[in-house]
Amino acid sequence: MLRALFLTLAMAATLGAQAQVRSIPEAAKRAQMRHLQDTRVELGGKEMRLSAGAQVRDTANRIVQPSAVPERSLVKYTLDATGMVHRVWILTQHEAAQKDKEP
Repeated sequence: MLRALFLTLAMAATLGAQAQVRSIPEAAKRAQMRHLQDTRVELGGKEMRLSAGAQVRDTANRIVQPSAVPERSLVKYTLDATGMVHRVWILTQHEAAQKDKEP
């Protein structure tokens, strides 16, 4: 009985991790991204640098290495105060289908 209770609790704890909600800032810009080399990426045809501590999140909201980003991924991104790319979210099909809000 105790074993069944433990398994049930363990399974319930993992459900919360799967239901994580992504919060992409409304100010994030949309572009196609491609990793070039090291901390250099191409966003919307423009070469840019990743900031120190930049985060790239995949469609499951996991942090991934920039080199793991699939070629020409549709993303939303924000810049830091120096104009470097600071946060990137690879968009799911659902997120990509949504229109950006007007500034």
